[in-house]
Amino acid sequence: MTSYRKSGTANILSGPCDGQALHRARVGGGTVYATGQGEHGTQPGRLAWRSLSVLGATWLLSACAAYSGSGLRPGVATVAQVVATMGNPAMRWQDADGSEQLAYPRGPSGPQTFMVFIAPDGGLQRIDQVLNMEHFARIQPGMSQQAVLRVIGPPAPQWTSYFKERNELVWEWQFCDSWNQLARFDVLFDASSGIVRTSYQRQALMGWNGVAPFCGQ
Repeated sequence: MTSYRKSGTANILSGPCDGQALHRARVGGGTVYATGQGEHGTQPGRLAWRSLSVLGATWLLSACAAYSGSGLRPGVATVAQVVATMGNPAMRWQDADGSEQLAYPRGPSGPQTFMVFIAPDGGLQRIDQVLNMEHFARIQPGMSQQAVLRVIGPPAPQWTSYFKERNELVWEWQFCDSWNQLARFDVLFDASSGIVRTSYQRQALMGWNGVAPFCGQ
């Protein structure tokens, strides 16, 4: 029988650590390094800028590692190292064989939820970003709330709605769609039984010009 425990968690960053940001952190200081040496040696201002650039890049990579678990190697990292790096999970399930699943929602400000899968021996198996079409397609009518949570993690509490007239409970997640724009994924439940009725997605039309803001996956 599968069991789970809930624990508190907090957003580590106000937004996603996308691939472009990580690339800039890794190589962004290259120009500074190349121009830091002049004909008359290192210039103090450029040296200070280079030091700040290195510190900034180091901070970004460290923060992104905490945000997404990047740098945690499957087969090498342990569950204790996962928690030390990413923090306490919002939800945690333990299966009969001793394996575990940890949920790290980064919303509502970050459009990702990371699922961490731990082997029975306590070693990291993999980390999946689950707010995408592949995982949304697994949400089908007739599923229970617990089954939905295992697939895509907990929704943003402030966006949960109840419609008395339809006896309907709506859970909502924010994600980055295939066009790199913010969108919402809604799952509608029968409020009495907790069974999925349907689900759908829509763009998050909250940009200054009435369109969905761009985001990074």
